[in-house]
Amino acid sequence: MTQPKQTVVSGGFDDLRARNLRFLEEAAKLGELTVLLWRDEMFCQITGKPPKFPLAERTYFLNAVRYVSRVIPLSASVDVTELADLDGVHAVVWAVEEADANDASRAYCQQHAMEYCVLPESQMAGFPEPPPMPSPPGRKKVVATGCYDWFHTGHVRFAEELSAFGDLHIIVGHDANIRLLKGEGHPLVAEAERRYVVGSIKYVKQALISSGEGWLDADPEIQRLRPNIYAVNEDGDQGGKREYCQRLGIEYLVLKRTPAPGLPRRSSTDLRGF
Repeated sequence: MTQPKQTVVSGGFDDLRARNLRFLEEAAKLGELTVLLWRDEMFCQITGKPPKFPLAERTYFLNAVRYVSRVIPLSASVDVTELADLDGVHAVVWAVEEADANDASRAYCQQHAMEYCVLPESQMAGFPEPPPMPSPPGRKKVVATGCYDWFHTGHVRFAEELSAFGDLHIIVGHDANIRLLKGEGHPLVAEAERRYVVGSIKYVKQALISSGEGWLDADPEIQRLRPNIYAVNEDGDQGGKREYCQRLGIEYLVLKRTPAPGLPRRSSTDLRGF
């Protein structure tokens, strides 16, 4: 059997946003994607400041991205203009963003018969709707709703836990409704971008944008999907959702906000500052 072409990217990948995910998506089109992740001390050496999120948290997030095959933390002694000799990594493509391209890395690739692929900014424009993730037939349908304005590892963990109950469809609140519920200044991130980020997580079967209003703005999408389960966390257990599910005969599931083992609890409110 022919082994898939292997592509590598290297970086700190701190505080992953849609732009970072677009880069990973485009890099993954070149071959099976391995992320060589800077450890905390290496991050400090290169950037002059500590990462916002520690190695364990960055690794957890990256491993949940649908475009990433594996994550390998690098030692602090590695030269960022070269690739470490890592067991099991036989990369033939090194992908970089245009702003990070450099002659030293290009020369390294030439010496090692590798392709040095520079991805231009124009290639990562826009936020296309991620196609539904494949899944075995016959699984239950699970829906979750929310803003997902500052996506973090707590959201990832929520999606991971819900995916154990069935195929997870997350319905992201549209911009006007988020402003209606939370006030001016919300959301920070537009609906298409929020949907893109949520849909980039491998635990999410499909990410959609709501088209209704109020706390039950996802009603049109729920009516179409006909889910077996509507899931919320403790903060989201409001707005008549429980009664709504009783009327429609949908199981209502409330999960506690529990971070992944070993990781801190995160809040979008704390991260965005208001």
